[in-house]
Amino acid sequence: MRFSWTRLGAWVVALVVGAVYGVACTIAQSSAVGWFPLGLVLAIVGTAALLAALRLLTSDRWTALACGLGVMIATQVFSGKGPGGSVVVPSAAEGQINSGLIWVIAVPILVAIVVAWPDLSRIRRPTQEN
Repeated sequence: MRFSWTRLGAWVVALVVGAVYGVACTIAQSSAVGWFPLGLVLAIVGTAALLAALRLLTSDRWTALACGLGVMIATQVFSGKGPGGSVVVPSAAEGQINSGLIWVIAVPILVAIVVAWPDLSRIRRPTQEN
């Protein structure tokens, strides 16, 4: 792997996109339709799709990792108590699903799966012999 300014730029852009997406998903994950945590499901599916798309389009684990780090940093920053005492990701009431906790745990798992997934593009298919 050779260094290039283009790759570094891609990593920085992926980090910023991940951070923006992480903020949006961290805020939206608490929305629900009745008992169904629609915001959490959409945040997890959207993050997985974003990470997989970056990995597939760039063929680079490091770009997906940079995006994942952006999502994780934004999630951790906005999951805590703010300077004014406000909480973006509140704890769930007794007997309810704690979507905030699931979101905080799901993000690093998604990043680890996408980054660690093996590169199957170099595997050659067996040729059929007559």
